[in-house]
Amino acid sequence: MKFGSRLCTLNVGGRRFSFPVDLMKHLPLRRLSQLHRCMSESELLELCDDYDRDRNEFFFDRHSEAFSFIMLYVQHGKLRFVPHMCELSFYNEMLYWGLESSDLQPCCQRRLDDRMSDCFVHFFPEERPRSPEELRSRWLERIRRTFEEPTSSLVAQILASVSMLFVVISMVMLCASTLPDWKTAETLDQHRIIEAVCIGWFTVECIVRFLVSVDKWEFVRRPLNIIDLLAITPYYVSVTMTILTGENSQLQRAGVSLRVLRIMRIFWVIKLARHFLGLQTLGLTLRRCYREMMMLLVFVCVAMAIFSALAQLLEHGLDPEAGNKDYASIPAACWWVIISMTTVGYGDMYPVTVAGRVLGGVCVVSGIVLLALPITFIYHSFIQCYHELKVRSTRCCNSLSAEFIN
Repeated sequence: MKFGSRLCTLNVGGRRFSFPVDLMKHLPLRRLSQLHRCMSESELLELCDDYDRDRNEFFFDRHSEAFSFIMLYVQHGKLRFVPHMCELSFYNEMLYWGLESSDLQPCCQRRLDDRMSDCFVHFFPEERPRSPEELRSRWLERIRRTFEEPTSSLVAQILASVSMLFVVISMVMLCASTLPDWKTAETLDQHRIIEAVCIGWFTVECIVRFLVSVDKWEFVRRPLNIIDLLAITPYYVSVTMTILTGENSQLQRAGVSLRVLRIMRIFWVIKLARHFLGLQTLGLTLRRCYREMMMLLVFVCVAMAIFSALAQLLEHGLDPEAGNKDYASIPAACWWVIISMTTVGYGDMYPVTVAGRVLGGVCVVSGIVLLALPITFIYHSFIQCYHELKVRSTRCCNSLSAEFIN
């Protein structure tokens, strides 16, 4: 349907919002993008309460202040609750305009989830006829969520369980292959068969997830997908080298690079982060706290440089001939400093002079204080990341329940 002018006006609760007509189809608000695709005025009236053809004005009997905050989200990309407005009422406005709870900021998502849990309510989006393209994209999205989000459906949980089973089997076989009793010809053949089955599963899983991903470049850039590639590639490189050079060739017997490639299969254990909330929390915390981690590293390096130089001087530098040989150099003293600051204390080297022991006590106390300062920030970030991921997991479970109810 062609509108009367190039300027469109939305009258929401008596408040007018004007913008170009061509912008409507690019807005993230599903209801407004549908207005642009309407072919008749009757279709328009199914989406809005009234329409003035002369002024090209759409009337919506909705909350005007809530829509103002939604338009701020369109402009700046951040959606928060309206102050002094019920969270459930605002969420109802979001669903009307075609937004989801995932569009909210994490702090507001937690408020909404707590509010819905307290009131025992759940909102269901309005059902509408879907075009073949939308149905196809919906099926692709469902397949993507099945492989990417283990809590999204029962099939996703089954696939996640099978994937974890293959990871555990791969790790057990990798560890057992280093035992002397497992190096017989019969055992090696069984190990190759099990390894080939596991690699086949991982390869098919990775290919399917790549095909159904929305942004292929973003898929390749994700850390977990890079780890999957690093875990799968060495097997095919090793098989290729075996085919080209022979099973008992000199390269196979003395090839250090192939042994390094095989041991890289230990990266499979990181695949468990895709299915365990704890490992996801750890990864998200490390990504958000890289500044605190760098600060911790700087603290340790500065203290290690100071205490190692003093330890070398007090234990060996003052009397090179009769001094403690374990502290013959500053790099050697660095090892003593790092195990003392972390309160590990292997006992393989220790100071024998009075001044060296006093320095050791100061080193231990300094290490406790220096390590405790940034760890407090990391701990709070870990708690926040855990709650965010837990809320996201709960939301996926709620969506699964809603799907069964519908």
